[in-house]
This record gives sequence, C-alpha cells and structure tokens, in this order.
Amino acid sequence: MSLKRELEPEVMDSSEEAEDYNAMDHSKVNQVFVQDMLAFAKAHGKSLEDVLDLGTGTALIPVELCQRDANCRVMAIDMAIHMLDLARYNIEAAGLIERVQLAQVDAKQMSFSDAMFSTVMSNSIIHHIPDPADCVSEMVRVTCRGGLLFIRDLLRPDSEEEVAKLVETYAGQENAHSQQMFDDSLRAALSIDEIRELVVQNGFPAETVQATTDRHWTWAVVKS
Repeated sequence: MSLKRELEPEVMDSSEEAEDYNAMDHSKVNQVFVQDMLAFAKAHGKSLEDVLDLGTGTALIPVELCQRDANCRVMAIDMAIHMLDLARYNIEAAGLIERVQLAQVDAKQMSFSDAMFSTVMSNSIIHHIPDPADCVSEMVRVTCRGGLLFIRDLLRPDSEEEVAKLVETYAGQENAHSQQMFDDSLRAALSIDEIRELVVQNGFPAETVQATTDRHWTWAVVKS
C-alpha cells in the first residue's frame, strides 16, 4: 500500500522555484522522455507535427523534441509566469522561437478546439493537480482521432524509506530547496491504480498505463 497522497501547490510560480527547477539537471530524464515518445510514434506510424505540451515548465522538453525532430511544432502551456519567462529564454537560446509557442493556460480548462492536436504530451503535470480528472479529460478532448497521448509523471512511493532513497538517488546533488521540491512531488504523485482509474474513465484500457521506471508511470496510447 503506497503512502497517502499529500498535495503540493498546483502552480510553481515563485522566482526561486522557477530558477531552482530550471537549474536542476533534467537532461537525462528529458532525453529519455523524448526518445521514448519518438519511438512510440514510430512504432505506430505517426508523425509529431502539431504537439501540445501541458505543464511545460521552462520548456526544456519542447526544446529537446524540436532538436530531434525537424518537422514538429509545439504549443507549450503552463500556468506559472516565472516558468514561462525562463521558458522563453530557453527557446530563444535554442533558436526555436518560430517552432515553439508559449501560452499561459490552465490545463484543466483549455480554450483549444476539440481534436486540435495530433500529439498531446506532458511530463509531470498530473501530480501538481489536486483532482486531475479534468486535466486527463481535457488531454483526450484536444487530441485528434488517431493522435497520440504520451503522458509521464511521478509514481508515489510505497514508504517513507523509498521516498528518502529516491530523493538521495535522483536529487542528492541538488540544493536543499530542490531536494524538498522533489520530496514534495513524490508525495503528491498518483499511484498506478489511481491513474489507471482515470484512464479507464476516459475510455482507454488500464494497461495503457505502465510503471516505466522506479519513480515514473507512463500513459502511451493512440486515440481511436
């Protein structure tokens, strides 16, 4: 039985949080995320042209994706202004201002039209949302038929000991504030059963969600 979920703030919008988040070494996690998504798209004969990234943070994943796939364009959204300010800097530094667009949008209530995007991706937005049901249904709504949903987030550990082990392993070299943010995020994450229940409620098989690392689950599916 996993630990009881402990919510953290939905929006990380202090300058300290944004700067510490941007300074943390996410490179390996981001590379693996993009690599796995591209492999999933290739396996299903799909191209990543019009992509929506929910909870983009400082836009490091859209940058990584556009550097690997010359054809994709990304709409990257977040609620945190300080995150988006740093995202704009990262996009400009990478020379991608014509391919990555930023917007302050609530992922639980998006103004985008139904079936607007061929791919919807997100890395670590779900654990920030107290009740993520609306976010999941919105992801599905804006994905076109035959489009891809590729969503990854943290998996809530089973014990205090496991939380401490994961923080030491993956954030042990970061500053104290960054370590605490990671600890808080692990405690706010969903269990595999909780995310599978949301997926099933939206008409997808539970097995489309799998635990993919010692600290992540991934929901990868083609919308029929």
